[in-house]
This record gives sequence, structure tokens and C-alpha cells, in this order.
Amino acid sequence: MSVTHELMIAGFGGQGVLFAGKILVYAGLLAGKEVSWLPSYGPEMRGGTANINVMISDTMIGSPIVTNPTMLVAMNQPSLEKFEKDVKKDGIILIDSTLIPAQVKRADVKTCYIPATKLAEDKGLKGLANMIMVGKVTKELGVFDLEVVKAATSKSVPERKQDLLASNLRAIEIGFNYMEG
Repeated sequence: MSVTHELMIAGFGGQGVLFAGKILVYAGLLAGKEVSWLPSYGPEMRGGTANINVMISDTMIGSPIVTNPTMLVAMNQPSLEKFEKDVKKDGIILIDSTLIPAQVKRADVKTCYIPATKLAEDKGLKGLANMIMVGKVTKELGVFDLEVVKAATSKSVPERKQDLLASNLRAIEIGFNYMEG
């Protein structure tokens, strides 16, 4: 049976939403999956809202547009408010609970509250909440393992920012290993 995972990652511009999507798509490629990556952001980018549609599938992808994601990663309150209703029944919603005080209203989805921004700051990884969420997405999806995501990250961090690679990998591990409650 073929499986297609339709993800939407949404937050403020500058939170690394597009980069997080890029890592997941690259991991999908390395795992031999069909993938698509479709960004959407306002003209102000930094500070404006940004979201990305990511598809990872066993079969060819007909359209890169995600209207009813199987997983939503909400990095801010407006993103949760805008997209919560669109998540498929039995889907997953991952929330950065540091920035989103609200609770998911739906009972037909799995919800994970991850204080990603606080975890990043507490671990000296300020600005890497997005990578903590990549780790949690990896764990929840179960499509590829942690090593594949680390390899994708190594290939995606630009040469001029290689000094940040170890921090990014550490943030992914924190998210992957995070247990609620």
C-alpha cells in the first residue's frame, strides 16, 4: 500500500519554516521517496507569515499543493488558528507550545505540544526551534530514520554556515528524543 504524507509547516518569516521543509524533502529524497516542496510567504518574509507544503510519497506526486495536511507543524498562534481545521481526521498537529498558549480544539487528531523555542534557548541553540521540530516530525512520521535527516541537514547547511551544522544536528536530536509530560 502506498503512503503519501502531506505536511504543512507554518510560522512567522524568520523562524526557519522553509529551511525545515527543505531538510525534510531532502531526507525524503535520500530515503528514495517522491517529494515536493512548495513555499508560500508574504512579501515581508521576515516577520510575515510563511508556510511550506511538503509531500513525501511512495508513488508519484500529482500536485504539490497541500490543502488537507496529514501533519501540521504550527510555529505560531496565527498558523494554528488558520490551519488547524484543515488537518485530516487522524492527522497529527505539532505545536511550539512556547509560542502558542492555545490548545487544539479537535479530538480527531493527535496533538504534540513541544516547547521548541524554550528548549532551543535552554540548550544554547537560540533560533533553532525549527530544527527541534524537524526532529519531532522525523519521530512522528517514521518515514526515514534520524541518520537520514542528519545527512540531509549536512547537505543543506550552506558552506558559509558550516559552523552551525553541529548545533542544527543537536537540535534535531533534542526534538527526536523529546517526550511530552
